[in-house]
Amino acid sequence: MSKHELPKSNPKTQNTNKNNHERIDNYYWLNDREDSEVIDYLHAENTYTKEKLASTEDLQKELFDEIVAKIVKDDSSVPYESNGYWYYARYEEGKDYPIYCRKKEYLAADEVIILDVNVLAEGHAYYSVGGLSISPDNAMLCYGVDNISRRIYTLYFKNLETGEVLEECIKNTTGSATWANDNNTLFFTQMEAETLRAYKIFRYEMGSCEEVEIYHEVDDTYGVHVSKSKSKKFLFIESYSTLSTEVQTLSADEPMGDFQVFAKRERDLEYSVEHHDDKFVIATNLEAKNFRLMHCDLEHTSKEHWKELIAHREDVLLEGFELFNDFLVLEEKKNGLTQIYIKNTKTEESYYLDFAEAVYDAYISMNLDFDTNELCYGYNSLTTPNSTLRFNMLSKEKTVLKETEILGDFNKEDYESKRAWVRASDGKRIPLSLVYKKGLVLDGTNPTLQYAYGSYGYSMDASFSLSRLSLLDRGFVFAIAHIRGGEELGRAWYEEGKLLTKMNTFTDFIACSEYLNRRGIYF
Repeated sequence: MSKHELPKSNPKTQNTNKNNHERIDNYYWLNDREDSEVIDYLHAENTYTKEKLASTEDLQKELFDEIVAKIVKDDSSVPYESNGYWYYARYEEGKDYPIYCRKKEYLAADEVIILDVNVLAEGHAYYSVGGLSISPDNAMLCYGVDNISRRIYTLYFKNLETGEVLEECIKNTTGSATWANDNNTLFFTQMEAETLRAYKIFRYEMGSCEEVEIYHEVDDTYGVHVSKSKSKKFLFIESYSTLSTEVQTLSADEPMGDFQVFAKRERDLEYSVEHHDDKFVIATNLEAKNFRLMHCDLEHTSKEHWKELIAHREDVLLEGFELFNDFLVLEEKKNGLTQIYIKNTKTEESYYLDFAEAVYDAYISMNLDFDTNELCYGYNSLTTPNSTLRFNMLSKEKTVLKETEILGDFNKEDYESKRAWVRASDGKRIPLSLVYKKGLVLDGTNPTLQYAYGSYGYSMDASFSLSRLSLLDRGFVFAIAHIRGGEELGRAWYEEGKLLTKMNTFTDFIACSEYLNRRGIYF
């Protein structure tokens, strides 16, 4: 069977008529994962691919071996402190899966392995563990397992005091659960089997083997998830769609209570909520295309009670925020780059972190403690591997906790990155990020790989890639076109690349290609 042939005995098309428009899906039959003809067809596709790429097999092996040789085989994550324990994950050479560990109170304490995924994965062709969650008393671990690669997880429980994995489990979940403060009650999300839409929230009491449905999102354009505030005092249910959100809250001390709507859903109204002391803090697009920061008291949460903390800005997109007792930290996007803004709420002093490079990616990392002057954040660029840093917001001292090690003769100073601005067909300026080996003469003889995404408001940041080094070391130029459809230049950049303006996504990419060609960068 060639690549383009369909099984003649099994058309299984699906006809959909919506809004007076008929759509015929000739490939709907591929939806049946257990159908022998589907499996045969996929095998035929793989055979076809292997035949067509046969001449590149030696190069494939060379590149694979080259990339693997750069990876540290016994790496570990940066430890983080939570509720009296330090947590981290590590890998051992020759093993495929992480080993999750913790140490009590001090990093010098004895290591305790809380979950060795290598042991769990034995005998499975595929095994994914996610959503590790520790009960407030540190005694019980909940974790999700998917061993068929469908993103449908079963939740399991491990007693961390005895090491016993309990027999009770919860099937058909999104892979994580949120503990109430009683150390016995959890909330989790269930998915629709066919669409994989997260649509129901359940409550579960340990030992009961009874899953109690507490929320059903009946609007199929919305998904749901459940979480806990940084303060550990509130549980949140968030219903989300492309254009709106709705949050419900409940005291984490009263898991049998009823969730209350924070602010009713409205079309085009998006918001997220965090709690600190006597107020809720809200990031919202209420009369603010690029979002602004607001707050309200604990009793009056509907939008008419929201008061402004950080105003809307036409040229800055508010992407996220972090609360501390004495500081407010914002993650923003401006001119296609992430900025981290820090404000001392006691003195009103404010400033931005300096990242030095012209093209980079940065983000707020895990910060679980309100009562600290230290911010943990991540940084990388087209030339700098991913790093985790600690920044003292009072003294402004910066400490690199870890920079991902690249084995071999890698030296980030051997590479160069640049930011260019390209004029689109309608006059808009498109950010274009470039990276290549230093000393490369851009004379039109260079093979160039240009990449872009441009959909769903997802920004394609200028981040580091280990596998990309194999291209750069062979004389390639790598370019990222930050085209419309993402949010690199704010919410308007997304809106100008969707629906009736979707064509901008493609003409932007063409404009960047033509720019590279004019500049003599393309091969």
